Amino acid sequence: MIGIVPSGPIYLCCGITDMGKGMNGLSLMVQQVLDRDPHAGGIFCFRGRKGHIVKILSYDGQGMTLYTKRLEQGRLVWPWKVDGTVRMTPTQFSMPCPA
Repeated sequence: MIGIVPSGPIYLCCGITDMGKGMNGLSLMVQQVLDRDPHAGGIFCFRGRKGHIVKILSYDGQGMTLYTKRLEQGRLVWPWKVDGTVRMTPTQFSMPCPA
């Protein structure tokens, strides 16, 4: 489980993201590729190629935060769209990752 309390919309960024990108690179991706404002209060989730790393970008009104989670076992289940976003509910977001 990821300890983030969602305060706005939650977006899964479809496709594969370069996990070498940091806060600035992911913010730029949200602006240019997803055509969204990363400072508007949403949560943006990015998945790596192998599916065991997720990066979560959020803005809380005071600053940007980047969370990284690496699963020891298993993989993250992710929608198989080529690009774009999928919106989640806070309940879906708070569910534990599958083992």
